[in-house]
Amino acid sequence: MQVICLEEEAFYTLLEKSVEYLESKRKGAPRKWIGEEEAVEMLSGISRSTLQRMRNNGDIGYTQPSRKIILYDRDSINAYLEKHAKKPLR
Repeated sequence: MQVICLEEEAFYTLLEKSVEYLESKRKGAPRKWIGEEEAVEMLSGISRSTLQRMRNNGDIGYTQPSRKIILYDRDSINAYLEKHAKKPLR
């Protein structure tokens, strides 16, 4: 087994670079499945009952890994928004 010794400054520099790298990776790839709060935010603050109606009508995709957890498909919400986008008249 090898033991690596770092000076304190080098250790904290390495730690900062590692955190920056992980945060850039996390920001770069949005999660496919999102919670109710984020789904409502994407749909401009619709009500929970409207979100449930959209789910029941098949307007947006979802998964329910357990009885109380419902996750929404980000791509299907974006597709729904694109489908209902109004084009400019010009």
